[in-house]
Amino acid sequence: MTPSPRAMRILGLPSLFLLLVGAGIAAADLQHTDCPSNTNYTRGGIFQANLDALLSFLPAAASAASGFAENATGAAPDQAFGLAQCRADVNESDCRACLDATAQDAAGKCPGQKSSMVIYDNCLLRHSNASFFGTADTSPEVALCNVGNATQVTQPELFMTQLGSLMRNLSSLAAYSSPRMFAAGEADVTPLKIYGIAQCTRDLGGDDCNRCLSGTVTDILTGCYLKIGGQIFYRSCSVRYEVSLFYNAKAAEAAMSPPAPAGGGLNGTDHSGGNNSTVKIALAVSVPVAAVLLVLLITALYLCKRKNKKPHEHVQISSAADCEDGEDMGSSESLLYDLSTLRAATDNFSEENKLGEGGFGPVYKGTLQDGQEIAVKRLSKTSQQGHVEMKNEVVLVAKLQHKNLVRLLGCCIQEQEMLLVYEFLANKSLDKILFDPVRRQELTWGHRFRIIQGIGRGLLYLHEDSRLTIIHRDLKASNILLDPDMSPKISDFGLAKLFSLDTSVGNTSHIAGTYGYMAPEYALHGIFSAKSDVYSYGVLVLEIIAGRRNTFSQYPGTNNEDLLTTVWRHWSHGSVTGLLDGCSADGLQPSEMLRCVHVGLLCVQEDAHLRPSMATVVVMLNSRSITLPVPTPPAYLVRSRAGALGRSQTHEEETPAGAVREPFGNDAYISDMEPR
Repeated sequence: MTPSPRAMRILGLPSLFLLLVGAGIAAADLQHTDCPSNTNYTRGGIFQANLDALLSFLPAAASAASGFAENATGAAPDQAFGLAQCRADVNESDCRACLDATAQDAAGKCPGQKSSMVIYDNCLLRHSNASFFGTADTSPEVALCNVGNATQVTQPELFMTQLGSLMRNLSSLAAYSSPRMFAAGEADVTPLKIYGIAQCTRDLGGDDCNRCLSGTVTDILTGCYLKIGGQIFYRSCSVRYEVSLFYNAKAAEAAMSPPAPAGGGLNGTDHSGGNNSTVKIALAVSVPVAAVLLVLLITALYLCKRKNKKPHEHVQISSAADCEDGEDMGSSESLLYDLSTLRAATDNFSEENKLGEGGFGPVYKGTLQDGQEIAVKRLSKTSQQGHVEMKNEVVLVAKLQHKNLVRLLGCCIQEQEMLLVYEFLANKSLDKILFDPVRRQELTWGHRFRIIQGIGRGLLYLHEDSRLTIIHRDLKASNILLDPDMSPKISDFGLAKLFSLDTSVGNTSHIAGTYGYMAPEYALHGIFSAKSDVYSYGVLVLEIIAGRRNTFSQYPGTNNEDLLTTVWRHWSHGSVTGLLDGCSADGLQPSEMLRCVHVGLLCVQEDAHLRPSMATVVVMLNSRSITLPVPTPPAYLVRSRAGALGRSQTHEEETPAGAVREPFGNDAYISDMEPR
């Protein structure tokens, strides 16, 4: 059997299937640059400035964010769109080195081209003057076959059958099961072993990824028939196989491991794509089974409680035999507190012990018999969760451990009460200090910068690095608690999950949050995602810098503007020094302060796609070598002509369409506190 002519036609020319000598395909050999000649731009113009900013940003952002980043800089008609991705088994340093090379090639080998794609074995980078995000592009770029034949195989047809089965299975795993849209695996064909990988760019949905990979698998099976190695790159996906191990098996396994169940699409992004019929079948089977199991669990819990009514201060959940809720409950170090214990600790939830009240209910200070101070949140009774489900959710949230998250110690669910027990922090919440005209002087610039960084790291953990994926949806100064060293800890981070607020998507009547911190797409349409939290974080960053709330105010010099309008006005006029009235000058680092303002403005842009991810934000705050994209006007500012949400119209400042600020790259300019 010879390679199918169809495969050759799909890839354009037969010569595109190159034969490589050796047992494997070397990364140095596998380099491809595509520079369409029909997309020229004027050198030295606005588009080039936008493109240069994009190319300097993507390598660092992608390498620090699990190997993937996408972004857009500038404004139409000179906007530049870009995507960078590393193979999922490549470590951060190798990823950065690879992407730096692709960025240099894109600028050096495709001068004057608005669109290009650069491919290495370990990474790829693509940019264009038109958005290509979320669309599967199956245009072939690279097709390579190893020159060696599988002569050792006694059954050639079995070799091809096993290879096809392996690659199709990897394609399905990458599209629907892997969080990084990457899969690696192996198959035995005596005396050989076949190793393969499949990967899509992570802007795709599951169905688009699967469709893209299906084409590459068909082409590689026909174009590299009985070859001991092959690789095909489309613009949106790629596959490769060899008869020797060519990837980092341990890193590949880690990259394929799915995060713990997060309540289904809580981050607002669905890479599962999904087969609707499969989902329906799964639901039809799982729902009745789950109902039966739930009845059995409730019955067992009821019998267990009747058997043991002896009061206790708190119960360590140490095994599944404790009559609690499954293996996760059994293996947790979380505590179940007795209601009488918490009533005694808080003096029966007295007003004197009340620390405050939020959308989920009041919070009380308590002291246990051993002297440990705790904070008890008394949840309002709007949650629709049952006791068993609530306990399981508490166990999951309690396992989230990060120095910038308030620690959840346990819960109590008795007598219609649902209580969460947290660690107590004596400095209370950030707003108590930040917005107090006297106490805010306690927060030096060093404190404020560490608080900004800490909140960013905590939010990144919730979005990407924890076993759950949690969108906070109510990030604000009063939900940031401070420890004795003024280090920030995000609170209420698990309540969105515990209350199953994903049912509020598209339903503004059930939106939970605080106006002034809400992203426009969430406040107006009920649409939430990780980028909704990014918006709230941006507002919080600007509040921390200015020492004032994002509300219409009577502060001197603000002309009754809200904070975002004031910051944008200062930014547009070329100076941000007027924002520091509420901040002590002790230890002030002008470059840090200016960078934080810049990051804050990037986070509050109206278009959610333009806002950086929290992974990118953390990189921006910690690296002075990265050129930041140019921010567009903050959300609602553009809408203010129509009076949306009551924003001020008097002091609107906008940059001209297509204009671009010069990137911050010179410390001499940064120290002058003058954004350029």
